[in-house]
Amino acid sequence: MADGEGDPGVFTATALPGDPRLLPTVTNAFLGTRVFRDILHAAGVYSGAAGDTHRADLPSPLGLRMAAPGARSPAESFTLNTWTGTFSHTIQSPGYTATHQLYAHHSLVHLMAFSITIRRLDGSTHPITVQLQSLFVQQSQDLHLTPGPDFQGAHYIYGQTLVPEVEGGPRPTVHMLWTPIPQWLTLGGEEQERCWQFLTAVAGSEEEAKRSYSAGLALLAAGSLLRSHIRAWAALRRGCSVELDGPPALRQALHGCLYYLLSALPPRDCPGVPFHGISPGGLSNGTRGEDYWGHVFWDQDTWMFPNILLLYPEAARAILQYRVRTLEGARRNAREQGYEGAKFPWESAATGWEVCPEEIYGAQEIHVTGDVLMAFEQYYCTTQDQKLFQEDGGWELVEAVAQYWCSRMVWSEEEQLYHIRGVMPPDEYHSQVDNSAYTNAVARRSLNFATDLARDLLLPVPEEWGDRARKIKVPFDEERKYHPEYDGYSPGEPVKQADVVLLGFPLMHPMSAEVRRNDLEMYEPVTDPAGPAMTWSMFAVGWLELKELQRAWSQLEKCFSNITEPFKVWAENSDGSGAVNFLTGMGGFLQVILFGFTGFRITRSGLLFDPAFPDDITKLEVSSVSYLGNKLEVTITREEIRMEVTETSQDPPASPLEAVLESGQCFPLWEGQSVSFPTAPGWIQRSPSRTP
Repeated sequence: MADGEGDPGVFTATALPGDPRLLPTVTNAFLGTRVFRDILHAAGVYSGAAGDTHRADLPSPLGLRMAAPGARSPAESFTLNTWTGTFSHTIQSPGYTATHQLYAHHSLVHLMAFSITIRRLDGSTHPITVQLQSLFVQQSQDLHLTPGPDFQGAHYIYGQTLVPEVEGGPRPTVHMLWTPIPQWLTLGGEEQERCWQFLTAVAGSEEEAKRSYSAGLALLAAGSLLRSHIRAWAALRRGCSVELDGPPALRQALHGCLYYLLSALPPRDCPGVPFHGISPGGLSNGTRGEDYWGHVFWDQDTWMFPNILLLYPEAARAILQYRVRTLEGARRNAREQGYEGAKFPWESAATGWEVCPEEIYGAQEIHVTGDVLMAFEQYYCTTQDQKLFQEDGGWELVEAVAQYWCSRMVWSEEEQLYHIRGVMPPDEYHSQVDNSAYTNAVARRSLNFATDLARDLLLPVPEEWGDRARKIKVPFDEERKYHPEYDGYSPGEPVKQADVVLLGFPLMHPMSAEVRRNDLEMYEPVTDPAGPAMTWSMFAVGWLELKELQRAWSQLEKCFSNITEPFKVWAENSDGSGAVNFLTGMGGFLQVILFGFTGFRITRSGLLFDPAFPDDITKLEVSSVSYLGNKLEVTITREEIRMEVTETSQDPPASPLEAVLESGQCFPLWEGQSVSFPTAPGWIQRSPSRTP
């Protein structure tokens, strides 16, 4: 998009990026591909044992390029439309246009589709032909594929992955149906316009693949396949709408992040399909050696999850259910290392067993277990969904994590505190350190949440949970008034990425504004400028908290070196290396907007707010903040905050809410009634004087 002109949610270019990794992705919760690529991936379908397990490559009927034979250098354009969830390639030749449009159907998650449309622009009557250059080969390095009989005009192959993730474990089966793709398409001399439609259905069973393909054909016959996708996608975008008045590059980045992250989530009307988690590169990447092989990290729970929770709690619940389903694998990880309870893997695939190819991370980067539990705590505080914990396995997970932390700690007679020794903190430049401030603080938070939840559920609380939470060491330098990253950290030592700054947010570890500032001042200059993208977001949130708006903006601007043109695909590192499309960086960026600019903080007693904008931003509107069964539209300017409950759940009934300012003013929030007050700190809470 030239000079930021036009619609900030539509990215158009006349040429593709030179690096094919930077092509846009087209995904839904179950299927994904990068445009013009010869492979696609299906959620949960991994091949390879343990540290070799990776997303299985499926051959993609969608990987093709359209060409205009005989045309001399026709004008081409490529457009990613984040409003419709579609990618298109258009060739403009003298006398006609040809458009190739691709999408992953948002509500029929086993279906991807593309169309080719040729439209005559003049009064000529000669046939117009375009060539389809397909990359499709019916074989895979990860599955043994067998052809089956054609079905309703579709070709059919099926097969199993070659190597199970765990010895003796299941090998996922894949069934694929696709519309045969000719080499040429011709618009007849008597035709003005014609559209050809092509479907690809992929599922774990023959029955589901055929059902999805048939559903796609029926919608095609009714002329509504694309429309049904756009309608489902638009409903999701409306329900997760974030708009700001500010610099065009910031608005484009916001829409790009929302498109890529929301593409990874299950649709609202698909509760029966199990969700398989979100990897740093999304579902479009993760073949062997690429983008962490499609594994799920703390990136999902810490960096992406808070945004999803605020906008779309049903999808947040599906993410937590992925962790519940892999709890037995986490128990096994703990046993193998000699501990009790459950230790979530640094890298997770289908089973929850540790699948990180390098042993050091699985052995030492144990903060991931607390990160998982923090997502459960944020969800509980935001939804009060006790069913997840009482009936759907959540409590067993919370209890197992608490047991793990208790068994992982050792008592120091000298300090009269509990220590956690031999870990790698989020800063991966250091390993085998004792008492990582972040690791120990997140362990304390796990134990406190387990204690609070047990009381809410009227369950017995082991005394050791509270005792260890109170007595675990979180390193603090009394002289310099800051948190050393670990025992023995020397000021000035280089740090790879956001670590101690995460104590302030999202951990909300108790500290004064002076200490918060000192932590930011200490670690900002020593953090590797080539570190991963999400880091600068957390410095930005910290400076916004302290109302240092220019410093916040300078940190946020660093994110822009990770956003590649023209399709706003994020690279993990500013030099373009690392994972793409890096949803983790996007998650951090969205947290600046949804938690930094608003000051939202999820607590047990309420949803705090304390807005702060950099100078170039004048207004932020979040149309669907979810809290205790209510949807709120929140509009913030420098002068005023306006809130309105736009929707309330009936089953279970939503809690009536009120907004309370620090000054003591109270504003009941009634459905359909907008309230406004001067921009100031406060919180949203359950109204004590009204019952649902």
